[in-house]
Amino acid sequence: MAIVVQRPKLKWWEHLYLPALFSGMKVTLGHFIATVTRKTKVTMQYPEEKWDANLPEHYRGAPALVTDEHGRERCVACQLCEFICPPRAITIKPEEIPSDDKWAKVEKRPRAFEIDMIRCIYCGLCEEVCPEQAIFLRKDYAITGTSRAEMVHDKGRLYEIGGVRTGLVNKWNELK
Repeated sequence: MAIVVQRPKLKWWEHLYLPALFSGMKVTLGHFIATVTRKTKVTMQYPEEKWDANLPEHYRGAPALVTDEHGRERCVACQLCEFICPPRAITIKPEEIPSDDKWAKVEKRPRAFEIDMIRCIYCGLCEEVCPEQAIFLRKDYAITGTSRAEMVHDKGRLYEIGGVRTGLVNKWNELK
């Protein structure tokens, strides 16, 4: 069944080309005057000015590993972030903690932890699935490198850019 749409009746001046042209020029002239009189800002001077103060609360940036307030790594090498990562940007190689260590009850720690920032889609699934809150998305949007090798962040680099987070870490809880 066809639906018939009735076209509105146009006035005689709406059939002409010139009124539409003049209304478009009026909008363009208004933008030009606002720019010349500096009422609106058009360009951000990127290296000097950044969006950091204007980022929305829900912004998801690049993932990084964090340590607790005592400098110990939070990651237990459960590999949940590696398994849930859609583009497979995370690679973890776990190792066992020696039995003579005070925290041998934890059993595992990451020997190698790499995130390929070229493959990462910044979805935030790794942060959501982490049981120890060891991986966080930082509010950073300027991730650069001169080669592909520089864009693969290893464990040391991830801890360096991640920083310290405070709060209860189940891994180091002696009651568990």
